[in-house]
Amino acid sequence: MNKAELIAAVAEKAEISKTKAAVALDTVIASIGSALRTGDKVTLVGFGTFSVATRGPRTGRNPRDGQKIKIAAKKVAKFKPGKKLADDVNGKGGKKKK
Repeated sequence: MNKAELIAAVAEKAEISKTKAAVALDTVIASIGSALRTGDKVTLVGFGTFSVATRGPRTGRNPRDGQKIKIAAKKVAKFKPGKKLADDVNGKGGKKKK
């Protein structure tokens, strides 16, 4: 599913226009990005948690000539799925315990 398909699905399920669904999705994405830039975590219960991790400096190899190169440290976005999302992906969602 790409962004356009997601917007169409949201618009249909929420019974709103695609334009309003696009604005809502863009706002959610921008808000998550803004929170991550300031170092905050974003937790959506049942869906997952977005956070920032620091990847340390390391030595790599240039694939063209095999020379060692230094790769600088950087911050990366991480996503850890919540239990409900993980269960849904694994086909366990909706099953009731006896």
